[in-house]
Amino acid sequence: GKSGNQITLSEGVILWVAFLLYLGYLFYCAKKNKEEVVEEEAKPMWKLLLATVLGLLLVVWGSDVTVDAAKAIARVLGISERVIGLTVVALGTSLPELFTSVSAARKGKADIAIGNIVGSNIFNTLMIVGCTALFAPIVITRNTLRKEIPLCILSSIILLVCANDVFLDKASENILNRVDGLLLLCFFAIFMGYTFAIASSGPSKPITDNAQPAEHSAEEEEIKSLPWWKSTLYIIGGLAALIYGGQLFVDGATGIARSLGVSESIIGLTLVAGGTSLPELATSIVAALKKNPEIAIGNVIGSNLFNIFFVLGCSASITPLHLSGITNFDLFTLAGSGILLWFFGLFFAKRTITRIEGSIMVVCY
Repeated sequence: GKSGNQITLSEGVILWVAFLLYLGYLFYCAKKNKEEVVEEEAKPMWKLLLATVLGLLLVVWGSDVTVDAAKAIARVLGISERVIGLTVVALGTSLPELFTSVSAARKGKADIAIGNIVGSNIFNTLMIVGCTALFAPIVITRNTLRKEIPLCILSSIILLVCANDVFLDKASENILNRVDGLLLLCFFAIFMGYTFAIASSGPSKPITDNAQPAEHSAEEEEIKSLPWWKSTLYIIGGLAALIYGGQLFVDGATGIARSLGVSESIIGLTLVAGGTSLPELATSIVAALKKNPEIAIGNVIGSNLFNIFFVLGCSASITPLHLSGITNFDLFTLAGSGILLWFFGLFFAKRTITRIEGSIMVVCY
């Protein structure tokens, strides 16, 4: 950028203003969504199949554009792709969880709000990292292994503690109240401060093999020639395609499952949880295939941190969330998935999630 490898005070203020505008828009959308349940009329099978295929195509295209634009923005601003993965890409791919959970919280449907986050984070850690590693092994940097993955595990433990009022305080029921929500938002502010500190320190040197010939440098030159305003438009368009395509895919697949007699609980645990994580899945796979492991792993970790600290923090701050359908088994599974990712990254293949480890994570899910 204009100030070298640093984000200046004025640029930081602009980012925070944009974030506050986005937050205001979020609450407006949640308020606009009334507490009415409309019985959906059955759609023809061909429309459901068309929505499923169209949604999948939009997700694939959106993920490809988003990764390229994220790389271009990282180079224009002079910051690492890890920071872009932890912030811009992670926030964008977390939008489905954000809208779903905040709207559900306003409607008093706490199980949907919390279950959506817990289910999506487990899917992110096990299924997305696992599937991405099956396509291309994921190289993890030292900072990610020592700081960001432990922070992701910490977020799961904090949620586990906040959601155990019955066990810890002998309360009548487990509730995520407004104090818990504000606490989660405070942790989110700490995470954002850490991310800005990474951005200010400049891009980290990637830990990869030296044999990356002219193909990589040619691709780099192509990315550098992309103006920042065009990169911004591309990433907005790519994220919009990811979100809308993911919604189309979920609606189409859910309609097909209902017409085949599949129960609502199975649909919720599989299609909805996996569908809201479809943007993360597509983005991480494309990033890994394009030899950008920092965006791939940063997208998953950043999305998990956004989901717990920001999405649940906002949801619990709007209205207390009563945990009736979410058990400690679900929360321990969430924490365990993060520990498994850290364990695989720390041992065995020198900070690399291999195809074998990826397949184990998919089987665990």
